[in-house]
Amino acid sequence: MTETRRTIKFEKMHGLGNDFVVIDARHDPDGLSPALVTAIADRHRGVGFDQLAVIESGAADAHLVFYNSDGSTSAACGNATRCIARKLLNENGKSELTLTTERGTLYAREAGDGLVSVNMGHPQLTWDDIPLARDMDTLHLPLEGGPTATGMGNPHCTFFVEDAEAVDLEVLGPRFETDPLFPERTNVQFASLRGENHLRMRVWERGVGTTLASGSSSCATAVAAARRGLTGRKVRIDLDGGTLHINWAEDGVWMTGATMHVFSGEFTLDFLEAAS
Repeated sequence: MTETRRTIKFEKMHGLGNDFVVIDARHDPDGLSPALVTAIADRHRGVGFDQLAVIESGAADAHLVFYNSDGSTSAACGNATRCIARKLLNENGKSELTLTTERGTLYAREAGDGLVSVNMGHPQLTWDDIPLARDMDTLHLPLEGGPTATGMGNPHCTFFVEDAEAVDLEVLGPRFETDPLFPERTNVQFASLRGENHLRMRVWERGVGTTLASGSSSCATAVAAARRGLTGRKVRIDLDGGTLHINWAEDGVWMTGATMHVFSGEFTLDFLEAAS
């Protein structure tokens, strides 16, 4: 690191306990190495997060880049997108936003009562779009438990079980995340039906592990449940960290829920030097 390197400001946010470090690089861009990302992710020596999100300037209101806690990148992160949308809506006084990501163009809007809705786009339902390793029926994968595969900018594998709370995520999550069927690894969800259009879901995120909530996983689970005839296209999903409402509409999958800005901070030069 050169002597001219500056400190980096950040914000800590969460959506239902799915927590993020957010760096606003629109006016002060600064590249992040995988080593720095993993150093920030360390909950003992850094800040800790499920994902790190960088806000960049672009043709839309902003462009978003996402990193997992292991330093890998992700094309989509629904709860982080909602958190950043809340920040930008408060900042510019708008009621709607257009955001770009590796996933594509996403739309966000005020949903009332402090809630934010984000359209995560149309789900990817064919084996090569998700992607899977070979051509197969994405509704019933050839894995124990017959899960459903769904792409939401990142791959998802959803198991429908009797009791999601009884599942040992720490054992089954990494087993299926790295299954050869998923060349880019996968998020793993376990969901059980609680009532009409009401699901209980727990999630293991690729590159992260067990998280209290996941927006893209919730969208994928809602799509999978509707495709299998378990629910309609509008569902409530209860996660370990709270509740999201998902609507698989004609224009894409809308996700609505709460967000929280926890604190703002600044990484010291000592920390940045040690992490470089």
